[in-house]
Amino acid sequence: MAEIPAVVRRLAAILAADVAGYSRLIEADEEGTLGRLKVLRAEIIDPKIAHHHGRIVKTTGDGLLVEFASVVDALRCAAEVQTALAESNAPLPQDRRIEFRVGINVGDIVVEDGDIFGDGVNVAARLEGLAEPGGICISARVQEDAAGRLDLAFEDMGEQSLKNIARPVRVYRVGPRPVSRAPLRPSGGRGRGPRSGRVR
Repeated sequence: MAEIPAVVRRLAAILAADVAGYSRLIEADEEGTLGRLKVLRAEIIDPKIAHHHGRIVKTTGDGLLVEFASVVDALRCAAEVQTALAESNAPLPQDRRIEFRVGINVGDIVVEDGDIFGDGVNVAARLEGLAEPGGICISARVQEDAAGRLDLAFEDMGEQSLKNIARPVRVYRVGPRPVSRAPLRPSGGRGRGPRSGRVR
């Protein structure tokens, strides 16, 4: 009787991403959309994932699932990808822009034949569905691990009920950290002029 292999589990940060409005883009210009997506993958997305030590688990026509050993690496990668994509999209009309929505969770996963499964993966996929085009949504556990370690701002969206997830999940929207500027001091004073500081 063959021995049943032991289930391999590990803790990981999971990044799920897909293209917002993919069907619309394909319908409007299939060849152009597929070609541009291929270029974005080759020039921006895949190199960023490799640079931040991520492993692409699988891809679909409009999305991808990536595993990271580090929460900070996962979130830094996502933020850099979204920034680079926004710059790449800037010259294009709104209806031709390829924008990704990203969800990141950290949790226990099951590894089988290179693929990953489990609640942690499912939550990441649901978080991606909450993100706006060009945006990132993360679970509270990701926020806790990354807070103070990245130059990003976290907007608390409260507890969200996610499809097929038994418990509510506290979700945060991620964006660039805002900069506050002190008012100009009156001329002739001893002040050093405007200062910029990070808002925590």
